[in-house]
Amino acid sequence: MIKKEQLERWTVDNSTDLYGIRNWGAGYFSISEKGEVVITPMGSGKPPTISIPEVITGLKARGMDVPVLLRLGNILDSQITILHETFRAAIAKFEYKGAFKGVYPIKVNQQQQVIEEVTKFGSRYHHGLEAGSKAELIVAISMLKDTDSCLICNGYKDEEFVDLGLYARKMGLNCFFVLEMPSELPLILERAAKLNVKPLIGIRIKLSTKAGGHWSESGGDRSVFGLNTSELVDVIDTLREKNMLDCLQLLHYHLGSQISNIRDIRASIVEACRIYSGLVEEGAKMGYLDLGGGLAVDYDGSHTNFPSSKNYTLEEYCADIIEMIMTALNEKNIPHPDIITESGRATVAYYSVLVFNILDVSRFEAIPLPEKLPKNAHEMIHNLMEVAKSQNSKNVQESYNDAVYYRDEIRQLFKNGDISLRERALSERIFWHVVVNIAKDVGKLKYIPDEFEGIEAALADIYYGNFSVFQSLPDSWAINHLFPIMPIHRLNEPPLREAIIADITCDCDGKIDKFIDLHDVRKTLPLHELKQDEEYYLGVFLVGAYQETLGDLHNLLGDTNVVSVRVNENGGYELVGEIEGDSVADVLSYVEYDPKAMMAQFRDQAEQAVQTGKITPEERKVIMDAFENGLRGYTYFER
Repeated sequence: MIKKEQLERWTVDNSTDLYGIRNWGAGYFSISEKGEVVITPMGSGKPPTISIPEVITGLKARGMDVPVLLRLGNILDSQITILHETFRAAIAKFEYKGAFKGVYPIKVNQQQQVIEEVTKFGSRYHHGLEAGSKAELIVAISMLKDTDSCLICNGYKDEEFVDLGLYARKMGLNCFFVLEMPSELPLILERAAKLNVKPLIGIRIKLSTKAGGHWSESGGDRSVFGLNTSELVDVIDTLREKNMLDCLQLLHYHLGSQISNIRDIRASIVEACRIYSGLVEEGAKMGYLDLGGGLAVDYDGSHTNFPSSKNYTLEEYCADIIEMIMTALNEKNIPHPDIITESGRATVAYYSVLVFNILDVSRFEAIPLPEKLPKNAHEMIHNLMEVAKSQNSKNVQESYNDAVYYRDEIRQLFKNGDISLRERALSERIFWHVVVNIAKDVGKLKYIPDEFEGIEAALADIYYGNFSVFQSLPDSWAINHLFPIMPIHRLNEPPLREAIIADITCDCDGKIDKFIDLHDVRKTLPLHELKQDEEYYLGVFLVGAYQETLGDLHNLLGDTNVVSVRVNENGGYELVGEIEGDSVADVLSYVEYDPKAMMAQFRDQAEQAVQTGKITPEERKVIMDAFENGLRGYTYFER
């Protein structure tokens, strides 16, 4: 709760602390003296900066509306650079003999523009790609031009998939087939012989080590994909029998996504290195150790092992990996392998910001009590009225208990037909007057009874945002994942309201009622009062990973507008890519409607209405134009 003395002298520093932007922004996001969120794409202290509200103003001047997903190419470039340079520093410090090979998993965000920029910015570091399906492999082969980078093929593989990978190998790409299950090996060997290509083979191993968090089930003994040690030995025997053991060069494991505790990462490396050593001792050529994904993003800025955070820095992550591998392999005089990580989330999360406007707000207010009750009002309503009149900060618990009792009794009377609809409405008005006043007094209590837990959240304002949770923030709905959310302007003003955010889907799950906090999870978000004839914008940050890929067509709300922004050295910016969001016709076609057929069908209905005298021919034209414009229009709210 914001204290009264803070409100009287509110500054941008208060907003910085309130929304935690310094903690989760990683130096990319901050608040200007004007009270606007600004982007510093090269990181803390490295100009230039641009204002997000200014970008939105520029987009609207160009005819593009919100909601819009801003992609910030400079940040993607920075993240790839920081990852490689930090690993290089650790390699030099510990005198590690292998190299670092970054790989981006296409599944994290498959959009063409994203993959294009990953390969562009990553080319100077030989940053590769990971494909988990045939379609992703086709993307990778077409986009990856650097023969020194790695192309990792995970996922289920059919003959066509294998042939594509072998052709890529033939063309000079370092394309590794990672065995997810034993049955894939015979197919790979058969097709390799047929096409006269020597394959590069990796093995995904099931580690016994497990990590915590939302995605922990992707690791451990019962993970869906990967070989156990018995199956691993069978693969070695098969390759040795065919005199192809030199094809086995890579060991891969995947502990999970968003590994928040560095101890889990360390433990997995120890186990993986034991297996790697065993493969070398068996005669496999080896040379690559693929640690999979897991490098976490500190979404809430708490720097803890909370699922939406991480308790380590990138420097610690890289140093621990290098040191743990060296310690394990030096014991047996095994050469240091090249290290691969599939860090997708950490690479692209900061890259995208969703900006949307608030359309409306509804709120609970302390409704004034009626001056007097009707003479024929039921006795229970009179009793509830007495509770309301006598309620004060010293009898909060008693007033609450009595109010709930009388409210429930009145509801039962209504069900039995003993009181009227108007009396029921009167009783609800009195009850909520009591509850709202109790909520004001709860904060003064030294001990808050269990009954009052969440009472402020229950009375929070509802701010209606022009977006769809299901389309743009599916993880928020599906697994209660937390993203930083805050106003992008007016941050030199005190936010006087506590709110939750509802989207425009009219679905009871289409809301956000959990927000980041340094110590726990906030139930409400402090926001500003809406101003007449002035847009109010919120930003959802760190949404570059998975959200575009996982979004669905709930309520037939399609993709938002997408704009790629590049910040210039002089502090200006340019739009380097614009993708219009889905039209109504687009999303209807996705679910098997034919917009042209619908247009023809509606035209027939309109003509029938003309023939029966319900509308005039002139009205038919206006109606048909409206229908056609509706098909062409943006699926989101347009001013």
